[in-house]
Amino acid sequence: MRLIVVDDDRLVVDSLKIILGAQPQIEVVGTGANGDDAVALYGEHAPDIALLDIQMPGRDGLSAAREILERDPAARVVFLTTFSDDEYIVSALKLGARGYLIKTDVAAIPPALAQVMDGKRVLEGKAIEDIDFDGTGVEAGTPRRPAAFASLTDREFEVAELIARGLDNKEIAATAYMGEGTVRNHISSILAKMGLRNRTQIAIAYLRG
Repeated sequence: MRLIVVDDDRLVVDSLKIILGAQPQIEVVGTGANGDDAVALYGEHAPDIALLDIQMPGRDGLSAAREILERDPAARVVFLTTFSDDEYIVSALKLGARGYLIKTDVAAIPPALAQVMDGKRVLEGKAIEDIDFDGTGVEAGTPRRPAAFASLTDREFEVAELIARGLDNKEIAATAYMGEGTVRNHISSILAKMGLRNRTQIAIAYLRG
């Protein structure tokens, strides 16, 4: 697979280039330091995967990914960061990114990239269900219920799953055939039962499950 690596920390870029380049199946074809570099490198090299830091001075990785995916919806963008932040994870996956990896866990990066090449999404190195994040509807089939959601009723879990798929309260109400007030009540119940603060944490708990 051919990669571009973009991070504002030159030491990180150089280290990843050496570590990933040592893998027989990986070739690092370009490196950069900001979002503008990412867009330019993607246009120049058309890599299999764009490995981008999220937080960079000037133009950040999210902005760059948005432009890359607008130009090429099939682009495989994987975000790399030093911390796990729920808001960033949801933003990244809603954009259409194929993964979110912690850069300090270097050993997990090559196998995670291989899973991305196989069509999977990866969250912190682990494959996750390919969620419909565009709010167009729920994929067919009954999902496996993560253990963290065991205390929820069936309707509460249905709401939690729809939250994880990126739907807002109005869309959940229409999809699940319930009133918006009922949706809000279910969300309040989910938060109380699971000890969570907001709907973003519900989505992340679902994805991590």
